Formats: sequence, structure tokens, C-alpha cells
Amino acid sequence: MTPKELMISRYEAFVNKDWDYLAKTSTSQSVEELEMMPELEWLKLEVLDAYDNIVEFKAYYRENGKIALLHEKSSFVKVDGEWKYKDGVIYNTQLQRNEICPCGSGKKYKKCCLH
Repeated sequence: MTPKELMISRYEAFVNKDWDYLAKTSTSQSVEELEMMPELEWLKLEVLDAYDNIVEFKAYYRENGKIALLHEKSSFVKVDGEWKYKDGVIYNTQLQRNEICPCGSGKKYKKCCLH
């Protein structure tokens, strides 16, 4: 599995709240820590770039009725021959008014879920 494939599988695990898989594929996250994360509805993943052991992505989610995004450049390391999530740099990227709404409506964000 490549770092990009691992990133996608980890996103799916967040969607499904598979805390065991997330802990198993991380160098530092425990099941207990992951279970304490806020309740989020994950909407969409965009992988922006993937090279060597780095994957940059945007993950869109809904929290308390509002849509937001997580923009991160994640780094991965090999442990016993398997890639694991190490850490990431989080960017303060905002969802733009004229972007297609990540809710899947096909409308611009400003005409859909922007409150």
C-alpha cells in the first residue's frame, strides 16, 4: 500500500469511525484519543498531491450543521515494512464561496450550505 492509498483508507476509516484501524495505521494515535474526537460527518476527500512519503489533501466535513474543511500535508513512515501516518501540517484554508458545495448538491457553496 502506498502513502496515498493509506491516506484514502484512513479517510474511509474516519467516515466509518473505525478507530482500531486508525490507531493501527498511525505511529502515535491511540483508540482512546481517536474516540474523543468531535462528532463529524465526513463529506468528501480531495487528494491534492502525493509524492514520496507526503500526501496533501482537503477533507470536507459537517460539524454542528456547518461545512468546513481540513487541509493537511501528512507525512508517513515505514514501520516494519508498512506505511503508517506519522503527523501532518494543517493549513488554515477556508471553503470559498464560489466552490462547488461539498454536500454533493452541485450548486455553489454560497447558494447552498453557506450560512
